[in-house]
Amino acid sequence: METEAKIIIAFLFNRSGKTMLTEAELYLPLSMELGWFTANEAQDFIAFTVKQNLLVKDGKLLHPNFPIERVSIPVGFAPSKKRFEEHKPAHKEEPLLETIISNISKKTHRDASDIEKEIQQEAKEKNILLEIAALAVAWRNGVPITEWLDRTHSKLFTENTQ
Repeated sequence: METEAKIIIAFLFNRSGKTMLTEAELYLPLSMELGWFTANEAQDFIAFTVKQNLLVKDGKLLHPNFPIERVSIPVGFAPSKKRFEEHKPAHKEEPLLETIISNISKKTHRDASDIEKEIQQEAKEKNILLEIAALAVAWRNGVPITEWLDRTHSKLFTENTQ
């Protein structure tokens, strides 16, 4: 399966019939002719593809860094509205289990290692995942768990299915 960026590049080069294009020959069709992006988004897309090494600069011209003839372009193709920007890693969240243990420890003034042992014991006895055991231990100790329900659900039903 080709990435959307590769499909867009292949579409533009196939449409032009050329093997090398200027930035303007790429972003103008994206924004003005096809209306897929605003002018700024189209320029961001070009910058993104250069940084991703999908397009290579050769002087003032750009050419694909992959065989465009091998890219399958779906009939009626139009790109999604997702932005093609370099995503900088956001503040890395503390792992869910560590977050729950830390909160239980703060609210109960107990040592985190003792809480971790209790969670492991709970998980083993009831044959449940550590995160579920952590929620049970938190609940038993009077620590509100609602703030972790969405993350727990996501971890259990999204991350574990991939």
